[in-house]
Amino acid sequence: MTETILLLSTIPADLRAALAARYTLVEDKPAEATHPGIRVAVTMALAGAGEAQFARLPDLGLLSSQGAGLERIDLPAAARRGIAVAYTPDVMTEDVADAAIGLMYAAARRVAEADRFVRAGRWNSERMGLGISLHRKAAGIVGLGRIGQAIARRCAGLGMDVAWTGPRARPDQPWPYIADLRALAERSDVLILATPGGAGTDRMVDAGVLAALGPRGVLVNIARGSVVDEAALLDALESRGIAGAGLDVFAREPGLDARFLALDNVVLAPHSASLTIETRAALVARIIDDIEAFRAGRPFVNAAA
Repeated sequence: MTETILLLSTIPADLRAALAARYTLVEDKPAEATHPGIRVAVTMALAGAGEAQFARLPDLGLLSSQGAGLERIDLPAAARRGIAVAYTPDVMTEDVADAAIGLMYAAARRVAEADRFVRAGRWNSERMGLGISLHRKAAGIVGLGRIGQAIARRCAGLGMDVAWTGPRARPDQPWPYIADLRALAERSDVLILATPGGAGTDRMVDAGVLAALGPRGVLVNIARGSVVDEAALLDALESRGIAGAGLDVFAREPGLDARFLALDNVVLAPHSASLTIETRAALVARIIDDIEAFRAGRPFVNAAA
């Protein structure tokens, strides 16, 4: 019998096509409708799901979420109702870490600005401004989960001096732990954000942290836009309080603050750190595998367990 799957949010076309080839898809429209009999629902990490949705799905047994973040999913509510929560925390690790390094180079070595410089014909009469060398510089990693560790390994391999911060020290990791975020920013030439979103990290990178990073410092964010006080970041970029930034995430997406668009010292990406051919295929396969494991009663990673 074909499984009927409820889509709680808009999902990427490749995932929709793969699900539609195997299951019957139902849109959650109107969003206040109840859906008895639905056992599986799919959402995106940025959309999440909570008690309000669960209450309308009395037979829900599995919520499948595309993405590594869980801050917008009410895990206690899911656990109370016996709803398993499958997500994709490890599929995108290496590609997101690669993207962080790419944004670091793009911001410090002014790669996107150089491209615009050449395309505008300015090379004929001007000399490109100076970038910032990264070899032997200090990298500070905020959050040392799977992605943070992958970024740290890459930075160390580039000859950078790596240190990190997070909720607690991890003696199993080879890089120095600095408990205070401002102290980490002060010792860093590049501050890379790889921490989860949510109330515990909301706007943790504030004006004080940016001041500690300083006018030769570069900020890279592949975490969540909520981690940064965006008004303070824009002020720091406009005043050259920091040298530059490479950003894949923003407080509002896709309608980011228009002040970003006027700045040459920031590289902007459309939340695309995980968008590779390989990762997309792996994400889709993982979601389908988890749904089939649920249907067959086989084990799978359940964040609500």
